[in-house]
Order: sequence, then C-alpha cells, then structure tokens
Amino acid sequence: MAEPILIGVLNDGERPSDLEAGSAHSRTYSQLAADMRMPIDAAIEAGRIDRPVELVPEFRQGLPNGTAHAVEAGFAALAEQGVLLIVGPAIGDNAIVATPVADRLQMPAINWSASERARSQYMFHLQVGSHEDESILLARYLAGGGRSRVGVIYDRTPIGRRHLSFFEDECELTGVRVAARVSIPPLPGQATAEVEVVVAERVDALVYLGLGWAGRQVAKALAARAPDLPRVMNAAGMRGADPDFAVDIDGWVYPDMHSDANQVLAGVRARLDEDPPRGAALAFGYDMGQLVAEAVARAPELNRSGILAGLEQIKRIPAAEGYDGTTLGFGRWDRGALKGRYLVLRQWRDGRSVELDHGVPG
Repeated sequence: MAEPILIGVLNDGERPSDLEAGSAHSRTYSQLAADMRMPIDAAIEAGRIDRPVELVPEFRQGLPNGTAHAVEAGFAALAEQGVLLIVGPAIGDNAIVATPVADRLQMPAINWSASERARSQYMFHLQVGSHEDESILLARYLAGGGRSRVGVIYDRTPIGRRHLSFFEDECELTGVRVAARVSIPPLPGQATAEVEVVVAERVDALVYLGLGWAGRQVAKALAARAPDLPRVMNAAGMRGADPDFAVDIDGWVYPDMHSDANQVLAGVRARLDEDPPRGAALAFGYDMGQLVAEAVARAPELNRSGILAGLEQIKRIPAAEGYDGTTLGFGRWDRGALKGRYLVLRQWRDGRSVELDHGVPG
C-alpha cells in the first residue's frame, strides 16, 4: 500500500481541560476529525484520491490561555512530521500568529477562525464567523429593529477591538448611536461592573463582541440587572452548543454558520441520524473535509506546492454552512472559502438555537 498523505490538525487549545487521555485531540477536535473524514473518505472510495489520508493531531496551548510561541512551535512540529497541509488554528488571535509562519515554512494551511487578517499566500481561510461581516450584520439588525442607542462590551483583545471598529463604522452609517463602550478581559471572573456602566446609559440594546468567555459573564450580569434589555453578540454565541452555556445566553441573538434549510447539511444530518442533529460544528467540520479532499484530489503533485495549487483550483463546491446555495472555493489571491450568505442570524430560546429568518432576504 502507498504511504499515506499526512494532513496536520492543530488544536490551539480552545478547550484545554477537555483533552482525552493520551491524545492530542480534545473531544471537540476528535469530532472535527470524524466530520472531516466523511468527504475525505468519499473521495478515496470514488478513486479521486489514490492512497490513504492520515490526520496528524498536534496540541499547543495558544492564546488567550497560552502563548503565540506555542502556536508557532505547533506549526513547526507538524511541518517536521511531513504533513502537506495544516488545518488550524481555530482562534483568530492564533490564526494571525500562524499566518506568517505558514508563509515562512511554505506550508499550505486552512485556518477556521473569524479573522480575515489570517490570509496570505499559504494561509487559506474557512470562515467560522467574521470579525468584519458579523459586526456589520449585527449593526444592520439593530438598526432594522429600531434600536438607536446601544451599549457595547468588547474583549480587550485584537479580536474584540476589530469587531468594535467595524461595528461602530456600520452604526454610524445606519443611524445607530453607540452610547457606551466598555472593554473587558477575555477571561473575567464576572462582568457586573461593565454591565452596570452600560445599563446606566439607558441604552435600548446591549452588544457583546469577543471570544465568548467574557460574553457568558456579561449575559449572567445582564440577566440579574436588566433581563428584558434586547441583547446581541457576535458568533461567540455558537458556544451555546454547550447546554450550560446556552442556559446563560438564553434570549441572545447572534450570527451562526448553519441554516436548517441548507440541503447539503440536511443530507449529512440524514446520513448520521443524530438526535438532536448538530448544527454549525457539523457544517464547518464537513466543509473543512471537503476543502481537504478537493485540495488533495486536485493537486497536480503530491507535495506542498501541489497542495497549494490544488487549493486554488477549488471552485463552487456546495457548502454545508450558510444558507442554501452558499459555496466553497478559492483562487489566485482568493483565500476566503465561503461565497454567498454564510452568516445566519439565530437566537437561543430555552436551550435551542432558533433561526430567525429562514433564509428570507431582509
């Protein structure tokens, strides 16, 4: 049998307490690998890939709990093992760190963060949210709902500040006034003081922008202080996939990555027959697998430069993410995978994520 094609999967430490014994994967990453395998194995069975594909895990504790150096070391470690492509990082701050490393090592990589800054010659990007697009979508949603005076609590990180910048710019264009803005550490013990500052400004909505851990504390504090105040957060709301987290952010509106009407996702859900069916995590895991499979199948040579060329040849692949009709693809100097309406406004209600507009343009 031919030697396997090695694909690195960098776990940059989003859930370090969840590591399985003796594994470089957390349960989250083990599930990601399983979802990726579906389209990869389908391409092998169809004869489009002529040898096994092995996913090589590497765990390094990146930001905010760890360091940028850990991310750089993880990339280098995977490159040393002979992988042709790296999947990761997942956190925007770490994806920004990894981007120049990918270029220096001439290592094709696909990060699955929300950072458009994490794109380069060798760094491709499967958007899981967008620091830019999410913030614009939320500003328009608030304007459309008649909110004219809002307060913002944002993470004191590059992610939080970039979200804030795009949100404020769009608010100015749509007639929404940001009456209060307060920064918060990304891993706070509580957010009572920050919420008090914002609520005291008599805002008609509260916005949280950041990684999500602080957002949970903001949600708890707001529930105690002003439970009826309309509230929205960025795609950190997807952390409600954790049932305990969903309880804390009940009622919050947020952009997600999956639509219940997406036919690709519906097909994958039917194949797995899970109860309850998974949403965004399944959608982007499957789409990442599609990108890996297509890159390998289209590579003119089975080396890193061949994989780079294969990635650039991916065009108009139906995506499991986003509204039905969203596609995946790259090109020369085109490093953003998702094309079309890939952000879906949803709201947490009694532990369930409910789609707000079901794909109807508004």
